[in-house]
Amino acid sequence: MITTFSALRSKAARLAPILAVLLVAACAPQHSAPTQTQATNPSVTYKYRGDEELVQANDKAMAYCSQYHSTAQTARIDTESDGSKTAVFQCVAMPTNMASSQIYNPNYPYNYNTDQDLLGVTQSADLYCANSGGQRAVTTINTETNGTKTITFRCVPR
Repeated sequence: MITTFSALRSKAARLAPILAVLLVAACAPQHSAPTQTQATNPSVTYKYRGDEELVQANDKAMAYCSQYHSTAQTARIDTESDGSKTAVFQCVAMPTNMASSQIYNPNYPYNYNTDQDLLGVTQSADLYCANSGGQRAVTTINTETNGTKTITFRCVPR
């Protein structure tokens, strides 16, 4: 029995350092990769009065967002107490397939009623012209005597 106890003690002496390392490792704090809790797209806000300034604000927002390899998307339009308006644009990733959601015909006058309508038509023209290898240019913005508003675009070479 003394031999068995001695052999056991010898094995225990060899296993003790290994068990100590495992015990310390089990008690060490477990670290995990950081978890993202919030992210926001870059955004830009422009103050404007009238349709022409809104189209210019959209153009500036597109230029601003291009530094992030993004395109401008209208987040909201607010009316201020002084009668001016502000448009907030978010920079969003450009779609891999930049297809216009509506059929676009250059040099055709498009009717619009609201600022959102105007921006929608403008952004559709941007997509159409970009897919055609050009860039959008505004030809005319008109308000008819009956109150109907129209805008006409054309694509110009880059």
